[in-house]
Amino acid sequence: MSRTSQRSTFRVLAAGIVPVYRSLAVPHWRGTENFPAAGGFVVAANHLTELDPIVVAHAVYRAGIMPRFLAKESLFRIPVVGRLLSRIGQVPVYRGTSRAKDSLDAAFTELDSGGAVIVYPEGTITRDPRMWPMRGRTGAARLALQAGVPVVPVAHWGDQEILYRDPEGHRTAHPFPPKRVHGVVGTPLHAEDLVPGGLAHPGHPTANELAHATTVIMAAVAELLGELRGEPAPRDLMDPRADRAASSSGGAAAATAGAASEDDAARAPGETDPGDEPSSAGGSVAP
Repeated sequence: MSRTSQRSTFRVLAAGIVPVYRSLAVPHWRGTENFPAAGGFVVAANHLTELDPIVVAHAVYRAGIMPRFLAKESLFRIPVVGRLLSRIGQVPVYRGTSRAKDSLDAAFTELDSGGAVIVYPEGTITRDPRMWPMRGRTGAARLALQAGVPVVPVAHWGDQEILYRDPEGHRTAHPFPPKRVHGVVGTPLHAEDLVPGGLAHPGHPTANELAHATTVIMAAVAELLGELRGEPAPRDLMDPRADRAASSSGGAAAATAGAASEDDAARAPGETDPGDEPSSAGGSVAP
């Protein structure tokens, strides 16, 4: 499907959701001209709250492009909701199952047709106490490098004032008065930007190339967020997987993490595991 297909159905849904969002937020975006005028691309955004899918999708939709999210497969099994998600071209994510590759295939089909796929590389709402982006999973880089499309880094700031979840998972909501939400769309990153000199084998990134590309993507997102916040982004982003390993069972956890790293390095370019899957939009999809 193209970057504008299912627009009529999406417009009906947006007519009900956007006014509610606009009652909570006053969005201000810049750089939307950086969305490619033609061809598929991956949007890589920071993840602050459960509202993020609405925040980012609104900017993409206003640019005349149908936003496609990667959503938990379980949502597609909910009556009515599942049919609507399929109707507007959203992509189910089969995380940690034998069908994980199906998610990549569906996303590649969307990109090949000139569509935009929105990915949250962190895989979850940031656990950084200062709400900087965390280190990302390699799914966004894999999609872009295998499909031969650019990654467009995006950052936004302000919706955490509406709905906030602290690192321990406690939520607070302050829906009124409406909060100012600022967003910025960065310059598209192509293969030669993500990997020095480009891929050794175009369309077939190695584990090291994926890791380097992911670092470049997250650094770009963090830098954009720093612009919005008016302060420099941290040089080293929080690694939630390392923190979990350190807090679980000392040496045993560290050994497990080390084994996982070795597995990543040994994985063939076409293989995926949960850490390589494109991360879903906080488990939800919204226009």
